[in-house]
Amino acid sequence: MFESLLNALPVALQLGSLVSLVVGTLIGILIGALPGLNPVMAIALMLPLTYGFDPIIALGLVAGIYNGSMYGGSIPAILLNIPGTPAAIATTFDGYPMTRKGQGGLALKTACWSSAIGGIVSALALMMLAPMLAKVTLAFGPSEYFWVALFGLVSIAVLVGKDISKGMLSALLGVIIGLVGVDAISGAERYTFGTLYLVGGFELLIVLIGLYAVPPVLEMAEKRNESYFNADSFRVTAGDGSLGLVRRYWRTWTRSSVIGVCVGILPGAGGNLAALLSYNEAKRRAPDPETFGTGNPVGVAAAESGNSADNASAMIPSLTLGIPGNLIAALVLGALMIHGLQPGPQLFTRSPDVVFGFMWQLLLTAMLLLLLGGMVATRLFAQILRMPTALLVPTTLVLMAIGIYTVNGNVTDLYVMLAFGLVGYLLNRLAFPLAPVVLGVLLGPMAEQNLRLSMLISQNDWTVLFTRPISLGIIALLAAVLLSQLWKALRQRRRLSEA
Repeated sequence: MFESLLNALPVALQLGSLVSLVVGTLIGILIGALPGLNPVMAIALMLPLTYGFDPIIALGLVAGIYNGSMYGGSIPAILLNIPGTPAAIATTFDGYPMTRKGQGGLALKTACWSSAIGGIVSALALMMLAPMLAKVTLAFGPSEYFWVALFGLVSIAVLVGKDISKGMLSALLGVIIGLVGVDAISGAERYTFGTLYLVGGFELLIVLIGLYAVPPVLEMAEKRNESYFNADSFRVTAGDGSLGLVRRYWRTWTRSSVIGVCVGILPGAGGNLAALLSYNEAKRRAPDPETFGTGNPVGVAAAESGNSADNASAMIPSLTLGIPGNLIAALVLGALMIHGLQPGPQLFTRSPDVVFGFMWQLLLTAMLLLLLGGMVATRLFAQILRMPTALLVPTTLVLMAIGIYTVNGNVTDLYVMLAFGLVGYLLNRLAFPLAPVVLGVLLGPMAEQNLRLSMLISQNDWTVLFTRPISLGIIALLAAVLLSQLWKALRQRRRLSEA
């Protein structure tokens, strides 16, 4: 295997491959930075155009768009509090407060380096550990996925925000929103109220942009004609150099990258869960957890390295077993099949140059982020924010409306986006955290479906949830999170009583 990996490096370094990597990375950054557009849409539109290309060139475009968009989503998350991709939700927690504090440049540079490091670690894991890690995926059944979803849901509800009860209520609201539509198990309609629009449920992108994008725009409108951002926000001082970032965040990058790789090999988990779990772990281990959510760059580093470390590792079950880890991995399988290659174990013996060349391309595009990412973020997108709010507010609203309308071509989506925007604005005013709402929409249906599948398979035997070793390990982690918060609350109460 190692010899095949080295032989594929010259294939990945061909001129056509390198051009496709640069073009794909730039397209990915732009796609990720525009709310409403997503890498799945970009890759799906790009694949038919690559039919006559060499497979390695087509896969180079896919690798560039994939890694580039994951970083690109952090740009509007940091500058406007608008996650460009669902995986950038956790980046908004500290990225946007950093921009408001005049540290936008540092936040963008931290995100760029963190995304690159996460992508590099993920690509190396794909190269070295693919066959072995693929077996881990097979050990996960419905009960394990139920506990993973529940762990993500409870941990973010407990750790984000100052009030645990408000976090839990926000998560419950997200679960209710996620349950709207057709039940995946029985096929029955739920909470549709006889409306055809609600049969398919609420689009995640519409909920995401409504909750996260509209409230900041309303806040900008309250500032009238004042400039919302200072030009000094995007300057990076000498103390924020690359070596300084490495010394400061290498522990965070290592821990978050490992979490991202582990989440990536689980089909259907996604970079959003990897980012949130990485953020939670960074906050839990930090000596100053109370600063998270107020502009702590460690939060940005953890979120971005976590979601990018999911990228290449999500390809592990796809390339080794033919089981797509996410939608983009499914499109990669489609790209291979378009060019006459059959995914699965035989792919490594029949077309080693292509499969190992694609792994090198994922590594090279992660490195390209260091060259292209900061330049695009600070010299293009950051300049837009220097406009007065009288221009910035309508421009942002128009971009959001265009992005939402292009998803389904349905005007009703715009009204739903505005409705969720008003809900988000109200929740902000009442100091309810928004992250648990979005995570409830993502993980609520996942937890419910896998719980019901477990019950169907075991014929309603509840003990199946507590007998498998992996399930017990996740339960232990969940208990540790809850007990740590209980201990923290008791200590605070004791201090208040002593004072």
